Amino acid sequence: MTNEILQNCISLPGNGPEKTDWHTHAFHPKIAGKVLKQLHGHYGIAPVGTGLAEDLLSRLKRAGLERAVVHTAATTADQVVPANDWAKKLQADHQELMAFGTLHPGFTQWEKELERLEQMGIAGVKFHPDFQGYDLDAPALRPFFEAIGDRFVLMFHIGDRLPPEKNPSSPAKLAKIRKDFPKLKIIAAHLGGYLHWEQALEMLAGTDVFLDTSSSLRFIPDHLLHTLLRRHPKDRILFGSDYPLFDPLEEIKLLKRRARLNEQEIVALMLNGTEMLDAGQQSR
Repeated sequence: MTNEILQNCISLPGNGPEKTDWHTHAFHPKIAGKVLKQLHGHYGIAPVGTGLAEDLLSRLKRAGLERAVVHTAATTADQVVPANDWAKKLQADHQELMAFGTLHPGFTQWEKELERLEQMGIAGVKFHPDFQGYDLDAPALRPFFEAIGDRFVLMFHIGDRLPPEKNPSSPAKLAKIRKDFPKLKIIAAHLGGYLHWEQALEMLAGTDVFLDTSSSLRFIPDHLLHTLLRRHPKDRILFGSDYPLFDPLEEIKLLKRRARLNEQEIVALMLNGTEMLDAGQQSR
């Protein structure tokens, strides 16, 4: 980030919306090292951070960001409750962090868990079909979406190395969920689909779905990046670093260079969606 961007960030009123990194992860110290190895093995990307909350907080401060949304995803049904307990602890211990909860199709007590998440002040839920072992359009998820409605903000991991028609998550599958469940407040990670940006442009660009910038700026071709940013509503693009894979400050620098955004546009992007996030917490 240039000094000019930092100055613009710092000069914003302190009682206004908070500049937010919408896509980060922080792990319990006992498992952080193991998770980093798994991420490296799956994506072929060496994480830049330790995956610990303290490291995330220091990087947020260096980037001029005031808050981060932290995501977790239970890969089995028996991980749902412990993962959500971890989300509660992160949020209680660090006022700069807002943690999203998790569900799993195999978890039978999901209705009670949604109520528990509300009681804990959790504003959102993360779905990661590729890691959790289901298809995004699985019939088992439809009762979840019906019950959730507008109660939570939903973050969906979209895209991966398989072609869209074979991948557990794809822009087309998310577009169908959006059509079938119009009340949902949806964020499509990775600019609508990691490595699936052509389908994201076709199925999601121009809709009311939020797109975050995480794990995209280093991989998306120039013509797709600029076309997506041109066609999608500017106030529905969220900044996301995908820490610990990438550093928030370096992602902001990359956003300026690749998206050709000026300092004011970058700060505006950092503030996008904050009303939705704050409203979700205040309703708890």
